[in-house]
Amino acid sequence: MMEPPLAMAPVSAKSAARSSARPDPQACAAPPPRTKPAPVRLDELMAAAEDLFVRQGVEATTIDQIVAQAGVAKGTFYHYFSSKAEVLAALRAKFSQGFLDRIDAAMAACAPDDGVARLRAWTHAGVQAYFDGYALHDVVFHDVNHPHRGAAERAAVLAQAEAMLRAGQQAGCWQLAQPALTAILLYHGMHGAVDDAIARGAADADALAASLIPPFLRLVGAPGAA
Repeated sequence: MMEPPLAMAPVSAKSAARSSARPDPQACAAPPPRTKPAPVRLDELMAAAEDLFVRQGVEATTIDQIVAQAGVAKGTFYHYFSSKAEVLAALRAKFSQGFLDRIDAAMAACAPDDGVARLRAWTHAGVQAYFDGYALHDVVFHDVNHPHRGAAERAAVLAQAEAMLRAGQQAGCWQLAQPALTAILLYHGMHGAVDDAIARGAADADALAASLIPPFLRLVGAPGAA
């Protein structure tokens, strides 16, 4: 004979209520964000503008193209910028700050009182940074709508070089009658040498920096400079 089925225990009203009230993990999960954080949106807009400016020029690039490449609405563009000129100014500031930060990091790896090592680091980092970013550099500083040709940005780079020279002088590494003028000569010497190398298709930043360091050390009068 078949045994009778086991009787199911009756479910109380309280148990049923507790069961139905138990949260569903999937239902409690936070919904994915509908929009990206503002810094991410800004970076995407600037990256899209940078790519288009470098590939086809500022004049040929439209705001419609920038927002299409960034994948945002046109209103989003105007939330951050009022015009292409403002995007260009933001890219110029970004390039300049990145250039300064890269050189600062290189010099910070040297002893504070080792002026020769810091000058070498300044030269190597500056040459490499210029080589790495010259395409954007040419767009943001040589554009016809930029009348001052990077005067403020150039002043910041010169101030950094002058501070490096003055620190070396205070450490007894050299004696300079005009550190500010020497900074101008170093900066424009490096700038012109990289421009010439790029024009000739020479892309070896290490070799160029190595060739610049001896005359730079002679310029500042570092002891033992050949």
